[in-house]
Amino acid sequence: MKYCFVVPVFNHPHHLAALLLHLSVFELPIIMINDGSDIACTEVLHQLARDYPLVDLVEHTHNMGKGQAVMTGLKHAFECGFSHALQLDADGQHDWQDVENFLETSYKHPEAMVIGQPIFDETVPKKRLYGRYLTHIWVWINSLSLEIKDSMCGFRIYPLVQTVHILNTAKFQPRMGFDSEILVRLKWKNVPFINIPTHVIYPENGISHFDIWRDNIGLARAHSRLFGGMLIRLPQLIYKKIKD
Repeated sequence: MKYCFVVPVFNHPHHLAALLLHLSVFELPIIMINDGSDIACTEVLHQLARDYPLVDLVEHTHNMGKGQAVMTGLKHAFECGFSHALQLDADGQHDWQDVENFLETSYKHPEAMVIGQPIFDETVPKKRLYGRYLTHIWVWINSLSLEIKDSMCGFRIYPLVQTVHILNTAKFQPRMGFDSEILVRLKWKNVPFINIPTHVIYPENGISHFDIWRDNIGLARAHSRLFGGMLIRLPQLIYKKIKD
């Protein structure tokens, strides 16, 4: 098994140096995707790539969306011969102390998709929290399963063989809808899931790129596409639930 990190970045320069300092302890390659960031953030990324030999910087010429950045990173990791990729967002919301736990869990269960189950504190915006629950309901419906506890947490480990096969055979929403959609499609392929509770914060003066209109429309389209796919697969999904 060969592991790496995948970190999508779009105009989140403030936590990058500290994140790389923490990740470098694990001595695993770090694939960073510059998703068309501005000049200031791009300069930070270029400097970090020079400072850290483990960093492999992949760049989009323009912003294509977080989902597309993750897809680019996962495909690049697979092409480089890695079997698993631990994705971490660059916005400082995740508890980096849990990286070791995620990796150890995946080492023991390499066939599984390991996903973060957020533990929120008082910093979470209530609108974002309620929106997450609506997405969770759709994910549970479209997967016919409650196994995916949180489909939007950007702290997860992908088994790349199964994931890249799906990326190459399905159409995905390139922005915020990707995180949920890929998990449903992995569930359709009978990939097991392991949920790990992890603390998530919303840093003061944090930068959010969630566009209320564009991204909610994108999420709605993704869930509609998944619902249609679930109906097509309904007999085999029901059969599997009965069989299990």
